[in-house]
Amino acid sequence: MVPEHVLAALDRQLAPVDAARQAAYPGESPARQPVHTCYVPADAVVPGLVASWGATALAALDEHGLPDLGLDAGLVADVLPRVRRKLAAEPVEDLRVDAEDGYRGSPEAEDDDVRAAAGVLAAEATLPPFLGVRAKSLEEPTRRRGVRSLDLFLTGLAATGRERAVVTLPKVTAVEQVTAFLPVLDALQQTSGLALDLELQVETPQAVLGADGTATLARMLHAGEGRVTGLHYGTYDYSASLGIAAAHQASDHPAADAAKQAMQVAVAGTGARAVDGSTNVLPVGSTAEVHAAWRVHAGLVRRALERGFYQGWDLHPAQLVTRYVATYAFFRAALPAAAARLTAYVSRVEGGVLDEPATARALATVVLRGLDCGALDVSEVESATGLDRAALDGLAGRRR
Repeated sequence: MVPEHVLAALDRQLAPVDAARQAAYPGESPARQPVHTCYVPADAVVPGLVASWGATALAALDEHGLPDLGLDAGLVADVLPRVRRKLAAEPVEDLRVDAEDGYRGSPEAEDDDVRAAAGVLAAEATLPPFLGVRAKSLEEPTRRRGVRSLDLFLTGLAATGRERAVVTLPKVTAVEQVTAFLPVLDALQQTSGLALDLELQVETPQAVLGADGTATLARMLHAGEGRVTGLHYGTYDYSASLGIAAAHQASDHPAADAAKQAMQVAVAGTGARAVDGSTNVLPVGSTAEVHAAWRVHAGLVRRALERGFYQGWDLHPAQLVTRYVATYAFFRAALPAAAARLTAYVSRVEGGVLDEPATARALATVVLRGLDCGALDVSEVESATGLDRAALDGLAGRRR
């Protein structure tokens, strides 16, 4: 038998390691994750913006009809009424006002545009569950301009009565940028009165691999001292920086997969999320053109979900159609098997699949995500699994 003094020495030696791991990897966040982030230029924020996105999406669906998206026809018929209700009630889950690449105003107009955008949102009766702003990068030519826009927008946004907002930091190239930005984030939080989360955009090779050969993403994430809630992939800047021709720049390119897999590894267990990028193939024009764009978008959304990316970027209102059709179809298709395996796991019924706690966590998390976005109803989940929300949270290991 191992002597007690040896075991005590083992505990003493590993106690700091245990504490450090628990601090750095607290587990999955219990907070709802939006299925997308919609980027709208600051000078394009108008009254009724969110409702207008939903109405535009519904109008596109009515005008063009839904093409074959490579999904089971019965499943599509099942989700379409839900999608229509979603587009009418909550078309945008996460809105990001953009004062960076999507913004086309002049430097002289930027102050007025970001102030005006904040003012419009402050006057809206209903806003998305998640809301924030992307300003310019911390590179020397745009650093002060970016911080000024953040200050103006967030101060104006405080009039909405919100308690929390998101700051998206684009084109991060160095761990030191994250460290240097934290006092700025604190100052913005103090002046606006908003609790601020931080997102980092992965748009440069340096964000993935540093000059010293080390993986930069994890260092950037942990340099944020718990403030970083997501790593967002920037499809086109990242692809261009690798010299990939414009015709082949897409979120399913092998180079994109390599960067996004590194993002997934970096965020695992931290509470932060890895987020897919966008497609610039927009559903506009003739019916044939809209259908072609919807097929591309639905395929990319479905592919991302299958690979564990539950959030992506949407750049046009009509993309909401395929965002929700593909997302709802994914979660509804997953429910029967997940429910059966969770029921067997909880009751320890012997069957053809022996699940471990880690698998049970994944199964419960999929069901919870379906509930969060509206793909699933509480009543049908409880009927299928015999578990309520609290039990699913416990199985998923969502910390409170």
